[in-house]
Amino acid sequence: SNLKMKKNDPECVKVVVRCRPMSRKEVEDNRQRIIEMDTKTGEITIKNPLDPREAPKPFTFDQVYDWNSNQGTVFDTTARPIIDSVLQGYNGTVFCYGQTGTGKTHTMEGQWDPPDNRGIIPRAFCHIFERIEGTHDQNFLVRASFLEIYNEEVRDLLSKDPKNKLDLKEDPERGVYVKDLTWYVVKGVSEMENVLHAGKKNRSVGATLMNQDSSRSHSIFSVIIESSSDATPAAGGKAASGEKKFRAGKLNLVDLAGSERQGKTGATGERLKEATKINLSLSALGNVISADNVPYRDSKLTRLLQDSLGGNTKTVMVANMGPADYNFDETMSTLRYANRAKNIKNKPKINEDPKDAMLREFQEEISRLRAMLEQQNSGRPAGAPVARAKKPRAPKAPKAARAAKSGGSTESEASTEEEEAAEEEEAAADAEEVHGMSNAELEEVNKALEEQKARLAQEENMREEVRAQAEAELRRREENLARERKERERLASQLRAMEEKLVTGHADAEEAAMREKELEEAQLELERRRAEQAELNQQLREKEEISAAQEEKFASIQEEVAANTKKIKRLWAKFEEVQQELEDVQKENMNEKEELLETIRQQAEQIKLLNLIADQFVPVEERQKIERRATWNEDRGEWMLVRHSVLSESAKRPVSALGAKRPSSAVARAAMRLAPDNSR
Repeated sequence: SNLKMKKNDPECVKVVVRCRPMSRKEVEDNRQRIIEMDTKTGEITIKNPLDPREAPKPFTFDQVYDWNSNQGTVFDTTARPIIDSVLQGYNGTVFCYGQTGTGKTHTMEGQWDPPDNRGIIPRAFCHIFERIEGTHDQNFLVRASFLEIYNEEVRDLLSKDPKNKLDLKEDPERGVYVKDLTWYVVKGVSEMENVLHAGKKNRSVGATLMNQDSSRSHSIFSVIIESSSDATPAAGGKAASGEKKFRAGKLNLVDLAGSERQGKTGATGERLKEATKINLSLSALGNVISADNVPYRDSKLTRLLQDSLGGNTKTVMVANMGPADYNFDETMSTLRYANRAKNIKNKPKINEDPKDAMLREFQEEISRLRAMLEQQNSGRPAGAPVARAKKPRAPKAPKAARAAKSGGSTESEASTEEEEAAEEEEAAADAEEVHGMSNAELEEVNKALEEQKARLAQEENMREEVRAQAEAELRRREENLARERKERERLASQLRAMEEKLVTGHADAEEAAMREKELEEAQLELERRRAEQAELNQQLREKEEISAAQEEKFASIQEEVAANTKKIKRLWAKFEEVQQELEDVQKENMNEKEELLETIRQQAEQIKLLNLIADQFVPVEERQKIERRATWNEDRGEWMLVRHSVLSESAKRPVSALGAKRPSSAVARAAMRLAPDNSR
């Protein structure tokens, strides 16, 4: 029982490492593999190719996948538990990190054909709807969005204008979100795949020396899954009648752009600018992972992943790396990065009854439309008079005939106006009566109108004006009937469209309950095994220490000296190992510092060039005007120019020159003085 974790306990970010196979070029160049992996214990050792005498450096992670691993195994052991949690109402994030060309996009997306090569994202689509199909008496609303962060600009990949920059906003209820981001309601796997493919067409990719199709931006594919079910029974076994329990989970599937070194990628120009922004945002992400006072605002990426790194989210980090010797520095950096990420603690909780649940709005609107259609189907509410098909009223003379008969007197005109008002009231009453009829009564009225039209056509001894009035009366009632039918069809169509957006499981109650129980047991078993493995490792270390202490019973001083010498050598080896690790970290930090300084130098050169252009071609007074209008936008992270109308409420018209009809320049006034008779 002491191994069982409480639901409210903080949990660490789960970190897994995947190593790609040697590439064809690496094999042709006779590169050596410097990585050894034990997939059972989660251990990785890496050798320094520049110093064969140096002991291999060990790392331990929650799970490791070697070059023989397949896409299905990676998904089942990393992403599947996260998706199951999202369907229960938790937030979940899966993100890939690593050097460019190590297989991050392959892990997240993979290849669509054959299906076995599909990555985490397409497999997640299938698993989401398989789980929904296996539920009972639950409604789901699934929405998807796709964005990228390119050069520190947030772009909506599903927008009509994917190059348009979006702003990040923060709300106490919603947390950090992207304003005006496009969300699509999806009802199945194919629709979600269409959303992914539509976004991928707009994603920024480019070629470098290390990767022909290198991702030049970070991408985040998000899925919000809202669910509703009947509330649990209250005390006494009585369920709360009509109450629904709403839950909302958000799944973030993140494909980060790879960290790059200019010397290896050969990046220049625009590619170099992209690499600079990528490295800065990844550096900010590394600071978030390492820091005590977390600097989330250092980049757009860390702000969007804020909840995933220390917040209300279950998170899995997949660190991708290459096995070849010439990537030793980058691989070590990735492993240290991943090792630090293990210390991040999240506090995930189920998001119950969220205030902004769209599913609640959908169900309320569906209930309203159903009530309207049911009322129309059954006619007026109880107590109201039952509408019946009416016979045509006694025909009235047409307006022209009544006006001619009245002779145009004032009293007659007033009488005619009263009759017209009465006719309008009568028409409105007819429309209201039709609105209150049931569908069966509408059919009766339609049938009666057809019979009346037939009788009117057969009537021969009827005056023309009376016939015209009767036909007008029938047309008016037919139009009322047609309008009512069209409105009911519109409501029914609207109801169908909204119901189709909801996804419902088709499993029976017993089968759904059994699946839910199996899933919960599997999750508890997984947590129990992890805790048990950690405890066994701790016990093993303690036993080794006890065993070493027990062996320290010596028969002579020489044995004791030999044992102590052996212990000193072992401790000295550990000391050298830690010292070497410290030197490596310092070297790595120096390299990162040098890269940042190089970035600063490049940006300083760019600023000097822009200042030179401004000084040479922009007048000082115009530049001062622009500076007065410029304001810093914290959300966008850039300078914005305030419109002139905002600065001055009413712009004054320039004062006209004395005697001139309009403002004129000094040159024009001089010309007027020289040639006063000039008509211009």
